[in-house]
Amino acid sequence: MRNESRLLLVVSLFGAVIGVLFWAVGLSPVYATITSGGTIMLGAVCLLGLLPGYYYHWWSRRMSPRSEDDPEATPESGAGVVGVFPGTSIWPFVLGMSALLVCLSLVFGFWTAIFGFSLAIAAVVGVILESRRGGAI
Repeated sequence: MRNESRLLLVVSLFGAVIGVLFWAVGLSPVYATITSGGTIMLGAVCLLGLLPGYYYHWWSRRMSPRSEDDPEATPESGAGVVGVFPGTSIWPFVLGMSALLVCLSLVFGFWTAIFGFSLAIAAVVGVILESRRGGAI
């Protein structure tokens, strides 16, 4: 996970450097209205790279090195069991639709958020019940 953490931390650093430069250009009165949104978005890029990048870095120091992290590894050293993959489930889709309804409540009114939150609660309950039973419900 060292490679992934380095990539995300470089993305975060890029967002921070370009964001500071973008903000400095925005100090000019000519570009002030244009750069305010861009500075905020580049700050979000910095945070969106920093949070998972730091977590992956923290986690990679506590786990045994993978073959992907070894520069002298051969393709054969990565062979074996890849991992456990989750089974198919409808509940992530339902949770995504509930998030869409909550976001649409900003456009259509609060009544849409009521449906979104109730659908989100149903999705969380469905995931919990499905994980307890070990299959589709």
